[in-house]
Amino acid sequence: MVTKTEETELNQLEDQVENGGGGVWEYLCLVRKLKVRRSELVLKHGLSILNDPGKRSALGPDEWTLYEQVAIAAMDCQSLAVAQNCIKVLQKKFPESKRVGKIEALLLEAKGMWEEAEKAYSILLEDNPLDQVIHKRKVAMAKAQGKPSLAIEHLNKYLEVFMADHDAWRELAEIYVSLQMYKQAAFCYEELILSQPTLPLYHLAYAEVLYTIGGHENLIAARKYYASTIDLTGGKSTRALLGICLCGSAIAQLSKGRNKEDKDMAAPELQSLAATALEKEYKQKAPAKLNLLSSALRSLKL
Repeated sequence: MVTKTEETELNQLEDQVENGGGGVWEYLCLVRKLKVRRSELVLKHGLSILNDPGKRSALGPDEWTLYEQVAIAAMDCQSLAVAQNCIKVLQKKFPESKRVGKIEALLLEAKGMWEEAEKAYSILLEDNPLDQVIHKRKVAMAKAQGKPSLAIEHLNKYLEVFMADHDAWRELAEIYVSLQMYKQAAFCYEELILSQPTLPLYHLAYAEVLYTIGGHENLIAARKYYASTIDLTGGKSTRALLGICLCGSAIAQLSKGRNKEDKDMAAPELQSLAATALEKEYKQKAPAKLNLLSSALRSLKL
């Protein structure tokens, strides 16, 4: 993750380069170090070095790193001819390189040659079955082709080996949600909460999935996770506050006709606190919409 200091440094160097103040190579190195995407500028300024024999030779071994960086930037910008030329240079220098092989497969993806890219990745995986990047590229290809079921299959196989990859669990959960497979999504968020219990984002996402599934038990659990989100954010999650109100209203509807012992006795106080906190926040940050909020809360009988 890029810090504010690093972002400021990058932006200052970017302005300097764009205004002709020099520092092109330093800028390209910083973009690479921070792993950020500045594809148009990388393509523009990277080519200015590669097309100048003097500047290119002055780089020494870093010349090949720049060819790789420019090739990827060119694919981002759909300058596929430039990417192809860069890859040809790298192939000539490193004819048996698996790293260059990955870039070739990326180019096949960029051209929409899915079957050829799939074969290229499969060959690379035969040499290194634990290459995480290639596994994730296969997921990305499935999504790009509009095949979420295939993406789920690839992610499940990947997570059998790399169970601690939080990003993969989250991506799998989001795909399940997009397919309305909420129980499977809930399982993914449970895994994420177990591994990162202090991250409010996962508590909130899990609560929303439980609320969507519905049912008395799920709604009570959803409210608990909305409450934990509020706790973890220091009371600053508007979405979680509203979630508590929605859960309270839904639980009240489902509790009609139940015995007094079965009713949810904690609901009124918790809902009242959440509604008060919501109104206070809207009054401070969005006073023009306070009446709309108050009307929505009244419709929930809060």
